[in-house]
Amino acid sequence: MWLSLLLVVASRGAGLDARVKHGYADSNGVKIHYASLGTGPLIVMIHGFPDFWYTWRDQMEALSDNYQCVAIDQRGYNLSDKPKGVENYDIHFLVADVAAVIKSLGRDKAIVVGHDWGGMVAWNFALANPQMTDKLIILNLPHPRGLMRELAHNPQQQKNSQYARNFQQPDAASKLTAEGLARRISDPEVKAKYVEAFQRSDFDAMLNYYKANYPREPYTGDTSPVVKVQAPVLMFHGLKDTALLSGGLNNTWDWLDKDLTLVTIPSASHWVQQDASDLVSRTMKAWLSIH
Repeated sequence: MWLSLLLVVASRGAGLDARVKHGYADSNGVKIHYASLGTGPLIVMIHGFPDFWYTWRDQMEALSDNYQCVAIDQRGYNLSDKPKGVENYDIHFLVADVAAVIKSLGRDKAIVVGHDWGGMVAWNFALANPQMTDKLIILNLPHPRGLMRELAHNPQQQKNSQYARNFQQPDAASKLTAEGLARRISDPEVKAKYVEAFQRSDFDAMLNYYKANYPREPYTGDTSPVVKVQAPVLMFHGLKDTALLSGGLNNTWDWLDKDLTLVTIPSASHWVQQDASDLVSRTMKAWLSIH
């Protein structure tokens, strides 16, 4: 018995890289890489810009006792394929990539988690595939209607979205470097992993997310008929986020058919899953246990 306990402790102590299993899903000819840890109900985790699957390392560790945590590299990033052309980064293709991962794992639904652009993909996935969305967890990305409303009516959000307009310029990718994109990472070992992942990525592809999907001026609100998200939703928002202001969270409940749990964290920035990783992980675990 003591030997088995020691083996369990040793396994937990081993680095995440040594314990995850890597795989690929075929999304209509585009290979989508993912890293998987644990067994149980499926959680698919979707990163944003600029990031890769490793952003979810703390949450994977915390949840893998009870769930199969599958963190993907979105197309254009790290080990996934990088098709050329802005049109290949339309939100419909990004949503299809998530569906392909779920199906490749032999599942018919998943708990879907997304941060930043991954959050935009997660919202759209839940709207397009309600039968495949068990639960929805969003980190620092307002509902698409909330973001469009703020862009149309909130001068501060308009001002703070200048970065997105810059990214939509034809030559924007030429101004990016792997080292620059990893500048926010303070841990030297983790930063080295990020630089390596960004060196494998395609900067044009990264910015095609903005060119294909981010609203352009003149900004207008979404006046189309409301289609409500059918899954229960947990949202985290680091209030120090300067790119996506908290005003976008208002009235989220008007676009949901189930309950909303909103957790705002004053001390966290846009990268809430890292700035408040323990709180985020524990809250996810508790919320999932009662839904």
